[in-house]
Amino acid sequence: MFLRRFAGPLLAQVKETTGIVGLEVVPNAREVLISLYNKTLNEIKIIPENVPYRRHVEAFTNHRMKVCREEEDWETIEKRIACGQVEELIEDAESELQLIPKMAEMFVRAIIHNITPWRGRNLIAIQEWKPWEVPDDYHCEIIEDNSPVPKHVPHHLSRPVPEGFEYLKTKFVPDESKAESS
Repeated sequence: MFLRRFAGPLLAQVKETTGIVGLEVVPNAREVLISLYNKTLNEIKIIPENVPYRRHVEAFTNHRMKVCREEEDWETIEKRIACGQVEELIEDAESELQLIPKMAEMFVRAIIHNITPWRGRNLIAIQEWKPWEVPDDYHCEIIEDNSPVPKHVPHHLSRPVPEGFEYLKTKFVPDESKAESS
């Protein structure tokens, strides 16, 4: 008990690589995540409380913050959050921080035009920002390599559906028997 409590953080495994090209290991990932989650919770306050986007961001950010505060080890944080490596979580949190002002601007426009976009009406009419569009000057290098994936690289396999979300298994998967009969 004594050794585990006090020497545990000192004996924790050191991550050498993420196994993802271009994604460097962050040695103090836990502290970075806690800092980013604090910023996210402060920034999201500019969006009204009744907006579902704010509620969802607060919910998952609070959950992830709780996990990061309870756990010291990066491996345990990754397992409990189950959304990738801590470095990927850092990228997600940074992206969310960039998204919040854009979402806030969209909601301000909606209020000015007396539209409720979170109910799904007239969203396209007021939305100029399109996150799915790729800038013309964006360059993506495609590398074709048929060599096998090394064993140390994580394979992104489907995880089991969390308890309470079983209905999602069939809700969005097209039923082939219906497709064949039509």
